[in-house]
Amino acid sequence: MSSFLPVDEQLDLLQKGAAEIIRVDDLRARLEKSRQTGVPLRVKAGFDPTAPDLHLGHTVLMRKLKHFQDLGHQVIFLVGDYTTLIGDPTGRNATRKPLTREEIDENAKTYTDQVFRILDREKTEVRFNSEWLGKLSFEDIIRLAAKFTVSQMLERAEFHARFQNEQPISLHELLYPLAQGYDSVALRCDVELGGTDQKFNLIAGRELQRDFGQPPQIVLMTPIIEGLDGVQKMSKSLNNAIGIHEPPQEMYGKLMSISDELMPRYWTLLTDLRQSEIDKMNADIASGALHPMQAKKNLARTIVAGFHGQEAAQQADDNWARQFQQKSDDLEGLDEVRIAFAELTNPSSAPGLHVRVPRLLVRLGLAASGAEASRKLAESAVRLDGQTISAPTVALTALPARVTVRVGKRAKIAIIE
Repeated sequence: MSSFLPVDEQLDLLQKGAAEIIRVDDLRARLEKSRQTGVPLRVKAGFDPTAPDLHLGHTVLMRKLKHFQDLGHQVIFLVGDYTTLIGDPTGRNATRKPLTREEIDENAKTYTDQVFRILDREKTEVRFNSEWLGKLSFEDIIRLAAKFTVSQMLERAEFHARFQNEQPISLHELLYPLAQGYDSVALRCDVELGGTDQKFNLIAGRELQRDFGQPPQIVLMTPIIEGLDGVQKMSKSLNNAIGIHEPPQEMYGKLMSISDELMPRYWTLLTDLRQSEIDKMNADIASGALHPMQAKKNLARTIVAGFHGQEAAQQADDNWARQFQQKSDDLEGLDEVRIAFAELTNPSSAPGLHVRVPRLLVRLGLAASGAEASRKLAESAVRLDGQTISAPTVALTALPARVTVRVGKRAKIAIIE
């Protein structure tokens, strides 16, 4: 008797949050074969150690890897120490600055330390692609490169755009998809996970496996998650990220600052709930059986508990509730300031009612400058309608809007028209 769950039950978890699977029928067939034989699938996700610290955006892929692990399959956390020497051209309009071997090794150590906040250390196969890429001879690389044409490489969006704009493309960058694809050959992968921006590289793995006489891997792609502003992708440089090492209270407060519209996406991509459970929760919110505020508190507590434990998460929840009640004190006597919406946004910003928080603070006189306002945001000292705000941009639901803004002990009411 197989120890694996029925295929439909596995797919309920594995398909949750997947942007695209190539192909679902093939994944179903391999899961069924795995059940019949009792042999787990080999599932890998590669991470180039280009930066030392991870945020929740990085964990979307790791969490999907965990879902395979929870279902009994063999997951491989692949550290791309050799591919980092090339630099992934994905999303780049210029060649990446190469890291030194020392920087790569230090970042790789940090990555492997952090990943086990999500994956089970005892059940995870950790590999470095220098194991096989470092053994390839120049003849091996020539034979590998012969399997692709230059025109195929220029079909890649980043390369095509740079070619059209007469921006340089270094020859070594063309080797990146070959190297990542060969990783799948060396590890004999059944499934490879990656972001939607990695599609070209993931498909290269399928093609190389065919050339080496292996069944082509199934590709499962996850979407790029938006940051706290709900507009741009999560990024530390955009000040809209939540680091996985942040203290429980800070992590909890940032999660409580996201919009109700973004909440279902965070439940899907940043938790282990099955899609059927998330669908029921969304239905309860729509029917009024579950208040959105309670659903958001449940989300914040769930994510914080995953990184800091249940006790820390409950304490963060209790502390936030006390602070929120204090923030909801009598608002009589607060100055009201009328502000034109156009003063708080950029003409080139994303469509919708998005306002720049630093401009709002300066306009209200709660910060002397945009730089001071940004510092207050980074210190989690800014609260809008009782919620701690760290993102530089927030969305309004309608105009005019009446917003209570607090910075430390000072507070004013903004009437945005």
